[in-house]
Amino acid sequence: MGSVKLAYEEYGDHSSEPLLLLHGFFASSRNWRLIAKKLAEFYHVYVLDLRNHGLSPHVPTMDYPAMADDLAGFMDAHGLQSASVLGHSMGGKVAMWLALMQPGRINQLIVADISPVSYQHSFDNTIQALKQLPLHDISNRKQADDFLALHIAELDYRQFLLQNLQLKEGAYSWRIDLDVFYQSADAIVAFPKPRLLSPYEDKVLFIMGEDSTYTNTSAIYKHFPEADIVILKDTAHWLHVQSPDAFCASVIEFMH
Repeated sequence: MGSVKLAYEEYGDHSSEPLLLLHGFFASSRNWRLIAKKLAEFYHVYVLDLRNHGLSPHVPTMDYPAMADDLAGFMDAHGLQSASVLGHSMGGKVAMWLALMQPGRINQLIVADISPVSYQHSFDNTIQALKQLPLHDISNRKQADDFLALHIAELDYRQFLLQNLQLKEGAYSWRIDLDVFYQSADAIVAFPKPRLLSPYEDKVLFIMGEDSTYTNTSAIYKHFPEADIVILKDTAHWLHVQSPDAFCASVIEFMH
């Protein structure tokens, strides 16, 4: 299986420095439109749909080496020998893996609320709840939310997940392949062991949420010894949603 041709949205002036935005698991480019428009005042912003997300193709393999290959392929297709990359959560791991494997392709690297480690949490309950949603019996999104509320307590998280629900020809379906998500979830929670790879020696910005559980400073400095870690107050994992202005200000300050 070769690299996948990724769907994307584009903002800003073509003459500005290229900046690629990479979303997290279950998300897509549409979740980053507000941030993209803010950053497009300074950069030529590409917001990618990673494989199996948004409008990008569905394929059975979804792990970090494959997604980093997709990212490199996207850069090749757009004539970008190198570019700055900002990735959140899963997207941050994609960005980190490309930086470790092909450091010359990265101008500046920003990682949002994720560390280069394998975590212990599971997406099984979330995916099973989505798979159990009776698509043929619902006639509006409120009904879908009411059903998911039986399994997923957090309203904001339900609304985020339901962005993957689409209405086509009068019937609801999932934009994502939940079987692929289920089979790939362990690989997404994990981080490949970069055997024999040197640490990434350039500066990296890690923007972490004050209330997040994803910060692992020892792992960050092991692989990215020149990392700057910025903690955003009163934010958790969705820090770019909770504090978009502070988030963008941190990105712009680092890149300048």
